[in-house]
Amino acid sequence: MSGGRGRLALFGVGGAAMAVLFALAVFALPDPGGDQHPYRDRAVPAAVSHATANVVSSVNFDLRAMDTLGEEAILFASVLGVAALARPAAGEGGRRRVPREQVLDAVRATALVFFPVTLVVGLDVVLHGALTPGGGFPGGVILGTGIHLIYMAGGYRALLRVRPLELFEQGEALGMGAFAAAGVAALLVGGSFLGNVVPTGRLGTLTSSGTVELLSIAVGIEVASAVVVLLAAFLTQLLELGGVPEADQ
Repeated sequence: MSGGRGRLALFGVGGAAMAVLFALAVFALPDPGGDQHPYRDRAVPAAVSHATANVVSSVNFDLRAMDTLGEEAILFASVLGVAALARPAAGEGGRRRVPREQVLDAVRATALVFFPVTLVVGLDVVLHGALTPGGGFPGGVILGTGIHLIYMAGGYRALLRVRPLELFEQGEALGMGAFAAAGVAALLVGGSFLGNVVPTGRLGTLTSSGTVELLSIAVGIEVASAVVVLLAAFLTQLLELGGVPEADQ
């Protein structure tokens, strides 16, 4: 059997098995609109018992924190792969001088007004993820993209002055490492990996939820840094690499 046919046969067997498992899972689901909600009945009391007002954050950073670690690792690896593929290759055109962009006054004013507002909203979403809808993932995206309002307000040169790329590369690693370190720390004090072993405090306060708040902050740091590093790779390719080298302009 040729390599192509072998791969196709392997895919057919795996796909058929997956289809059977998917069908069995779907047919075992409770009827929509019924009064049987086993996941809800377990998730809500578990969140309240750990003083986490936002049940979604309780699921993400407490009940299923291992899944969230995997999602964070996927994002980390994806950005790392993009940065590696987008780096200047041998023989690629030299860096070119980035022209000074012309920014409309209305765009500049709007971006400058919303820049601090966006950062404050992003921080609020990250820090209050255990209390209200939000958390590290959406808050990190808000922070990472909000920094690029400077690009809209002053162009690429202005963005380079306020975006220390090396710091964000370190921040991405720090956020990923802090999440994993929290799991190891829980093991060291006798709990399970990523178990909620920090005092949970009082429900509804910023210091409640134990490790949920800490893991949300770690994810916020990682996601915000990942967004900045990812967009930096694309902007570098678009604006700096290729074309006519600076010496020939």
